[in-house]
Amino acid sequence: MAKPRRSPFEHRFNPLRRMSKWPIWADVVTRLGVAFLLIAFVVLVHWIDRAGLRDSHDGEISFLDVVYFTMISVTTTGFGDIAPVSDRSRLIESVIVTPIRVAVLFIFVGTAYQFAIKRTWEKWRMARIQAKLTNHIVVLGYGISGSEAVRELIARGTDPACIVVIDQSGSRIAEAEAAGCNVLQGDASNDDTLIDVQIAKAQSVLVSAGRDDASILMVLTVRHLAPKVPISVVIRAQDNELLARQAGANNVINPVSFTGLLLAGSAQGAHVADYMADLASVGGRVQLRERPVSGEEIGRSIDQLASGGRGLRIYRGGKPYGFWEAETKRLEPGDLIVEVINCEECEASVPGG
Repeated sequence: MAKPRRSPFEHRFNPLRRMSKWPIWADVVTRLGVAFLLIAFVVLVHWIDRAGLRDSHDGEISFLDVVYFTMISVTTTGFGDIAPVSDRSRLIESVIVTPIRVAVLFIFVGTAYQFAIKRTWEKWRMARIQAKLTNHIVVLGYGISGSEAVRELIARGTDPACIVVIDQSGSRIAEAEAAGCNVLQGDASNDDTLIDVQIAKAQSVLVSAGRDDASILMVLTVRHLAPKVPISVVIRAQDNELLARQAGANNVINPVSFTGLLLAGSAQGAHVADYMADLASVGGRVQLRERPVSGEEIGRSIDQLASGGRGLRIYRGGKPYGFWEAETKRLEPGDLIVEVINCEECEASVPGG
């Protein structure tokens, strides 16, 4: 089997980081403290070298004159009433004061950008994205299962702009953003995080936290905030599948069980496992699809679908009926059809949709 192609973003450098324990005000005070410490150092340098300065006003350099000259020098105002005249003073201005001047400006500008401009811009962008979020797919966890689900969704024609990814890992968030998805770095079991992505307006929610306890907590939180949104969750321990359903998950997927099905299928025939994998992936020749019954199909049998697909099962009132059962001989309004279609038809519009 060919080795899957690596994404160019897998080699992107992501610095090691963690959330700062300092409050915002402490960060601001620290930045300003460093800036004023540098300014104080320049005042000291100018005071020591005050003999190399000339005041055109009274010809004398007092401590107040030094402080004044330092401030207009650091802020690049430069009125010219006090100026360095000796070679040593000019050298000090060039080698010591100028780098400090640049550093102080970077501190002030950086602080203003970080705590005012950047935050305002990000809030504005977030509000614009939130205003457009409706009928979207929310993916909680961008690990192996979550990222593969997003790739499959995009391959099946889902617009990445209709997908929202939440993960606490900065590197995973960067990968999801590079794929074109909306992203939010945060705790997906937190109410505020889910409210920020308009969870109640979502089309569906896919949960894959990597740990069953975390996934079940996310399901509980989503169900609390969005009682009617369909939730699919990856659960690795069979004992936790019932807990996930009790938490509110509509679909519980166990990758270990699915692997077992593929293995068992391969034992009963050389091509059974291959066909099962083919059904699950958009890259195969056939694909499983669930859709509502169309108007023209009402009254027909499941064997006479307008899409040309092979009907396997219908869901009526939440109860499944196989193609061999009498209920599938006459389709009714509100039925959901599970069918197998040729992948050439995957992008075709749903009949009557």
